[in-house]
Amino acid sequence: MGAKMSDVARAANVSMSTVSHVLNGTRKVHPDTVRNVNQAVESVGYIRNSLARSLARSSSGAIGVAIATLSNYYFSETVRAIEAACAKSGLMMILVNTQKDPEQELKAIKALHERRVDGIVLASEYDPENRVFNYLKANNIPTVLIDRLLSTSFDQVGVENKQSSQELIAHLIKLGHRRIGMVSGRLTQSSSLERIDGYRAALAEAGIAYDEQLVCCGESAIAPAMEATRRLLALEHPPTAIMTANNLMTIGAMQALRAAGLEVPKDIALVGFDDFDWADAFSPRLTVMAQPLEELGAQAVKLLLKRIKQPDGRRQTLRLKPSLIRRDSCGFPK
Repeated sequence: MGAKMSDVARAANVSMSTVSHVLNGTRKVHPDTVRNVNQAVESVGYIRNSLARSLARSSSGAIGVAIATLSNYYFSETVRAIEAACAKSGLMMILVNTQKDPEQELKAIKALHERRVDGIVLASEYDPENRVFNYLKANNIPTVLIDRLLSTSFDQVGVENKQSSQELIAHLIKLGHRRIGMVSGRLTQSSSLERIDGYRAALAEAGIAYDEQLVCCGESAIAPAMEATRRLLALEHPPTAIMTANNLMTIGAMQALRAAGLEVPKDIALVGFDDFDWADAFSPRLTVMAQPLEELGAQAVKLLLKRIKQPDGRRQTLRLKPSLIRRDSCGFPK
């Protein structure tokens, strides 16, 4: 049988209430007594109960992070940034992958709530019934949404999708391209719709008519992006340049272009949303819109901690600015 708190109290020659205050941090105790109790804990082999500590403090010292998928470099790097921000703040991070499944997302949120996390950072999957949001609000769970921003009563951190997409397309237009294709993300995602808006805004600003045939949905994944790129190439007047709306779709587009015998940028230009470690290692090196993932993770944790401390404070939406990284996949002015 394991050691009990009474064994610690006896070894330290203090009351059980003093041991409880030291272990749970619920009252200021003289440093000498704290040292004495901690030594007694070690000597008798007492195992601290983290759940009991969290109940005493009304805080678990942990936050939950629910992500739609970890197979996407964008999300895996965002998680790494959140984890680093948690470490700096002395927090534990409990990560769940919801597999792009609204039902799984709801189960994950309920499980995190049962684990008594102090708050949740959520990259949500589309659910027409808003079950996750309703659950979060009904249970007053401090929450910060990331990436896919919505008109909700939650704090949110994302990027300037429309302006950044517009800048990418404007870059292609400056290089002489007039017929520009787009492999878009899933149309249920706010970020996808905002990037399409940016695409259209850049065309309008340059006096180029919008052609709906030039926007094909790549479903935010590799295989559908390959098929979307094939559809663009099969048009009677195919594009001279293509923009992809995330890194997985960039890979799919490149595979489709290679299969069609097209060389980038000699035969067609290619730009993508999202930078990744190997974008600079491709041949040619990819021109991309890089999202500030370190800052996104840090701001998400910062907002969540603020919400935990001030549950009734004003909700905030932060939009961070990505950076255009010009490499070789656009070629030279035509």
